[in-house]
Amino acid sequence: MDLSQFTQAFFVEAVELLAQMEQLLLELDAEAPDSEQLNAIFRAAHSIKGGAATFGFVALTDTTHLLETLLDRARHGQLTLSRSMIDSFLETKDALQEQLMAYQAENEPDPERVAHICEVLRQLALESDGAQAAPAPAPVPAPAAVPAASAAAVSAPGGALRIRFSRLSDSECELLADELGNLGKLLSRTRSGDQLTVLLDTSCAPDDIVAVCCFVIDESQIEITAEPAGDATPAAAPIAAAPAAPAAAASQPAPAPAGPASRPASSSAAAAGAKDSSSIRVDVEKVDQLINLVGELVITQSMLTQAATMLDPVECERFLSGLGHLERNARDLQESVMSIRMMPMDYVFSRFPRVIRDVSAKLGKEVRLDTFGKETELDKGLIERIIDPLTHLVRNSLDHGIETPAQRIAKGKEAEGQLLLSAQHHGGNIVIEVSDDGAGLNRQKILAKAMQQGLPVTDTMPDDEVWQLIFAPGFSTAEQVTDISGRGVGMDVVKRNIQEMGGHVEISSREGWGTTTRIVLPLTLAILNGMSVKVGSEAYILPLSYVIESLQPRTEHLHSITSDGHVIKVRGEYLPLIELHGVFDVAGAQTDPTQGILVIVQAGETRFALLVDELLGQHQVVVKNLETNYRKVPGISAATILGDGSVAFIIDVDAMPRIQRAHVERATVLARAARAEPVAA
Repeated sequence: MDLSQFTQAFFVEAVELLAQMEQLLLELDAEAPDSEQLNAIFRAAHSIKGGAATFGFVALTDTTHLLETLLDRARHGQLTLSRSMIDSFLETKDALQEQLMAYQAENEPDPERVAHICEVLRQLALESDGAQAAPAPAPVPAPAAVPAASAAAVSAPGGALRIRFSRLSDSECELLADELGNLGKLLSRTRSGDQLTVLLDTSCAPDDIVAVCCFVIDESQIEITAEPAGDATPAAAPIAAAPAAPAAAASQPAPAPAGPASRPASSSAAAAGAKDSSSIRVDVEKVDQLINLVGELVITQSMLTQAATMLDPVECERFLSGLGHLERNARDLQESVMSIRMMPMDYVFSRFPRVIRDVSAKLGKEVRLDTFGKETELDKGLIERIIDPLTHLVRNSLDHGIETPAQRIAKGKEAEGQLLLSAQHHGGNIVIEVSDDGAGLNRQKILAKAMQQGLPVTDTMPDDEVWQLIFAPGFSTAEQVTDISGRGVGMDVVKRNIQEMGGHVEISSREGWGTTTRIVLPLTLAILNGMSVKVGSEAYILPLSYVIESLQPRTEHLHSITSDGHVIKVRGEYLPLIELHGVFDVAGAQTDPTQGILVIVQAGETRFALLVDELLGQHQVVVKNLETNYRKVPGISAATILGDGSVAFIIDVDAMPRIQRAHVERATVLARAARAEPVAA
């Protein structure tokens, strides 16, 4: 039987179970372990073992069996936990993840690594009970905690198990019957509509049977009862073709595969099944395809709206009314589809307790992690890309920021340092902060290192600009290189990755009292709210989250600082003026600022004004990746299709000051060269 169609479901479930196991182990108090936590950790290991045995993953089965045995003894009070033992369990979790990744890549796990972790677990068992060795791995999953529905089966030695399945499709019926044949001897099997009843003579525990079947169907579709051996009548007739299902059953969608990990210890199978059947697993590619189609629908609706402006509103009243309904429905559909890709930040934050535990122990520091805004949602595409930058920032805070207990006490601080991870929505963005109460950044040390590396710095630079120097490639003030940080590679990658996601990084620090790194990201990269502007004959899109206001300046508000550079005074503040026609070499554009429109924008802590010819309006635009279809263009982050079918470029606001400086420097060099030509001649 080919089980390959179910292996991916197992891998996904197993990854979630391992993450759950790690989180529970980190929360577990070795001196006073919580029984519910121990039971949950045991169930996770047991579920992985059941699935691994089904698919023939021997190393994974053997390792989880040893772990499960220790956990079973711990939850029954037969084994005394210690911090070192929990560390070994965490090491086992890492080994299981490595094995899982190897099997997912269709490779065998490293035998030396497997042998090492199995020996660690056996040694723990030996130490816990003296001379007795840990039980050898069993080829068949060992009996464990049994659901209430199958409790009677355990008390009927020598009997069979009667297993009833409901709401089955034809393929599920055949697959389950074949799979159960691998777990024991089928004494009888009966098919009636979408129901299947099987009498199975097996040595497997009911819980193990449920664990295997849950990779095909939902637990709420399974009912197991004991059947005395004398009542079992062998009958192996083939399963007849299923008749048409009743209307009520036919109208009910088949539930998605759900792993046994979601079974609470205290709830019934039916309650757990009801919860599991309320969600389904969908491949990310399918969601992306749906989002793309909705984006095309929005563009089509925009085209119709654009064309409708030419119609007589009286003669075409019904058409225009219907078009208005289409616009509202398209927007609602767009928002609903986009919400499918949104994931809570807890997906990211949940992996840092382990990082902090391991790194702080290696550095000899005491660190407490606090998190806020774990429920804040971010696009899945961004949430996966933010993990590495956040990991680097957290490790930096642990290594360079938070001091050792002795240093903190000498400074009048608590011995235990605090690391704070927070996330919150702000307008159309999400703001993620990594904050510590450590030593903070040393301004003089950073400036000295920057001068040593030849960076253009001065002693009068504001703090915000000084802090940004740590993002320079190869920049590090660490006195010695460790395996955690200090090589000067990483912070520049952090900034570049954040910018590629359409965001920016801000730093605030107070020497001696801590540092806060703030990451500002758009909620999604698929659709954005934008302001369309006209420069010459070209249309551009400014992300609305950057726009503060727009105005038409007066002559007395404009001031020249160089032959090509201007600033504008807005309510007492002087802002740099960037002419978009000059940045993008657009012909026929307005060159007199007093005859154009200035859009005041803010990128990070920097405010500046963009000169455009005309404001066209505000609307949502579907973002199209420019690099995929063409190439990267300086100053342009992406493109979109407007209602009239034309292509408009989305401006990379963060890059504007840098491009403007390069443009002015190039013009200055050319001017100097031109002035020098007669002399050289």
